[in-house]
Amino acid sequence: MTHAAIEQLVVLSNLESINAELIRQGLSQKQRIMALNATAIAQMCSLLQSPAIKKLKWTSNI
Repeated sequence: MTHAAIEQLVVLSNLESINAELIRQGLSQKQRIMALNATAIAQMCSLLQSPAIKKLKWTSNI
């Protein structure tokens, strides 16, 4: 069994909200997938470099 990292859970939660908004706007599945993929990559890069997330991960291991 594998577990999701904090960053992955944050991105997944954000993507769910963004996807709902894109559906509301009437975007096709293909358009949504492209937008969500770009968003996921950008957010993961940002979170993986975040000192706050690194500190949170360090404190959760204590």
